[in-house]
Amino acid sequence: MAQATDELTGAERLGRLTRRFRDFVDETEPEALAVVGVMSLSLLSAFVGFLLVSNYTVVPFAVFLVAGGYGWIRYQGLTAKLLTLSTTISTIIILVLIIAFISVESIPVLFYERATVFGVSVPGLRMFIQPNWDAVSPPIRYSMVPMIHGTVMVTVVATAVAAPLGVAAALFLSEIAPATVRELVKPGVEILAGIPSIVYGFIGFTVLSPWASDQFRILGQGTYLFVGVVVGLMALPTVVSVAEDALNSVPESMKSGSLAVGTTDWQTMTSITLPAAFSGVSAAVLLGVGRAIGETMAATVMLRGVPRLTDPLYNVFYGQETLTSLIARNYGEADGFQMDALFVAGIILFVTVLVISIGSQYVEWRMRQKFGGEV
Repeated sequence: MAQATDELTGAERLGRLTRRFRDFVDETEPEALAVVGVMSLSLLSAFVGFLLVSNYTVVPFAVFLVAGGYGWIRYQGLTAKLLTLSTTISTIIILVLIIAFISVESIPVLFYERATVFGVSVPGLRMFIQPNWDAVSPPIRYSMVPMIHGTVMVTVVATAVAAPLGVAAALFLSEIAPATVRELVKPGVEILAGIPSIVYGFIGFTVLSPWASDQFRILGQGTYLFVGVVVGLMALPTVVSVAEDALNSVPESMKSGSLAVGTTDWQTMTSITLPAAFSGVSAAVLLGVGRAIGETMAATVMLRGVPRLTDPLYNVFYGQETLTSLIARNYGEADGFQMDALFVAGIILFVTVLVISIGSQYVEWRMRQKFGGEV
């Protein structure tokens, strides 16, 4: 009975959508429908021509621009809906194409680095169980283990720097700082977010790395510790900005109610404001972690560029290579399986960031259920 009810509900929903579409067609002028049709077909043709690298791609795109301009003048609301829908669909299609491209390009090296487990050949397994990367001397090996280790080390240090400092700064700006101080500091934080990463990397290379080599008697430059510190400082503005917005979104009535029962400002911040804004604050930290994982130039400039593990593994006073710096150093001269291995590194980064994004959404959903609101 329940299944029949679900099927009936689904049929009713389909019927409702059909009726809405029929009403839309009946109420819309034929000329408007023609404009929408021309825009849709021309945009689709331009996209296909782009994929086929055709010299005539500009023709349907020009038709789309002309039809879009005419539609914007005569039927602005309908044209705006179509343009926003096209933008959304294009974003999804581009994401799917990127995933498909890097996946297809990585297939050859995955089969080259396959390993047998219990009689079953697993493509790419050897890239994640062997510790050596050697793209020059036989036997050629393309292991991701050293780069994954380096990325984890840098990310852990960066998170340890950006998370507490960023949340504390956001709490200060949101709850403690006077309005004058907030108006002065907030633009400065946002300006820090706009500084190119190569500037941070160059400062780390010319200031932090020589100081670390002298103080800790390290041969050569580049340590995971100071690369993580630099990347953490780079991620700090993102954490501060997003976390402050989350803290400001907590209803003032919740804070006033807490103060009314006799709690101090600090108790209100720790027991009301932070828990209520935990989803936004955690999203800010996760965005900072994503920035740390994907950082390229600072790691490329400061690290040695040697794809091997440190000894011992927890030694943060040496720095070899990360996934992003591996791609940045080798993509210009790589070919064959080595180029395919770089695409595998890209897949690892993509999957990692995707998991972090899903995790942040899950945390936000759980906190919404707990507090029964949208904060």
